[in-house]
Amino acid sequence: MGLATAPSGPASESDRTRPGRAHWLRVARETADDLATDAADREHAGKAPFDEVSRLREAGLLTLLVPDELGGGGADWPTAYAVVREVAAADGAIGQLLGCHYFLSWYARFFTEPALAAQIERRSAAEQWCWGGGFASEEPPLTLTRKARSHVLDGRQTYTTGVLVADRLAVRAERADTGEPVAVVVDPAHHGVRIEGDADTFGQRLAAGGSVEFDAVPVVAEDMLGSLSADEDVLSPLTALASPVGRLLSVQLLLGMTEGVLAEAREYSRAGHSPWHPAWPAGSSQDPQTLTTYGELTVLARAASALTEQAVEAVHGGLAHGQDLTYDEYADISVLVTVAEVAANRAAQESTTRALDIIGSRSASSRLGFDRFWRNARTHTLYEPVAHRLRDVGDYFLNGAHPPFVLPV
Repeated sequence: MGLATAPSGPASESDRTRPGRAHWLRVARETADDLATDAADREHAGKAPFDEVSRLREAGLLTLLVPDELGGGGADWPTAYAVVREVAAADGAIGQLLGCHYFLSWYARFFTEPALAAQIERRSAAEQWCWGGGFASEEPPLTLTRKARSHVLDGRQTYTTGVLVADRLAVRAERADTGEPVAVVVDPAHHGVRIEGDADTFGQRLAAGGSVEFDAVPVVAEDMLGSLSADEDVLSPLTALASPVGRLLSVQLLLGMTEGVLAEAREYSRAGHSPWHPAWPAGSSQDPQTLTTYGELTVLARAASALTEQAVEAVHGGLAHGQDLTYDEYADISVLVTVAEVAANRAAQESTTRALDIIGSRSASSRLGFDRFWRNARTHTLYEPVAHRLRDVGDYFLNGAHPPFVLPV
């Protein structure tokens, strides 16, 4: 089991003609600009994001990571990370939805045989699937029970990103006989799948989150896509990269939110608003407290961005190593991603909170929509806390202990 790597060699004709990174970043910016025009209104309405998913689909972003020979965009993970960050700057919830989709639509390469992974990706591209779900450990877990020649899936997953709009769900389940955790793909249209839009979070309201209940849902062999066990005799270093790859999507999401709120606050300040010194003339750039706050937040954002670039380079290099990747190299990569997680978490929370201070009492106006940045960032950081991961960084630095294999929520 493990990730299928691309063959090396000279560039093919399709390699030279297919859209490159610059194309996809341009598409991402155009999509983000489109989302930004009505972001506050859509967030306030809180409707399931079918229209937003259609925008992503029409832009070609849903198939970005699928190889071009399978009908997709043929892009790499650094490009996908940049796209998520761009979209998240305009709409954090849609950035989360897209990031979750990228991870789950690519997960088969980590956990199953290359032929089956290619089959899934080809169909996903052809039918333009949007993926939802998640592999984080839950209590009580979903259970997979053998019935005759197949299996059935039972249980309830309490929070699932994208569940309200997904064409396919990818979830974690435990075998009833052995307790082994496995990855399972489910068509949400199956009889026995019941979806509820009961997330009711104060932020990330457009991430299409909700709960999903499985009642004796049939699971055939092709839908069981490998073990999620963290045991080293099952988990290869390459497969273990699923953890930092997924967690780095969370980092990009937080950086996008950080950059988005600072960009909007800057435009507001340039219009001449100053909550601390109303005596300053309109358009003045001399408000000392405003300048100091922007300086501090710029340092936080750029420091987090620099650490993230190191992590992206490390993850990309780890994937390129393929089956030659070692456990020590995996540990180095995982720790770099954790460091970026902590920095991005702090930058997002500081920026989305202090931007409200820069704007002043007018930031309380729902019409302006500045509060959505804080609510989105805070909701995400509650689901993906990082305080406990600092212990893993310290243990690695002091004792050389490998960080645990933890999949993102």
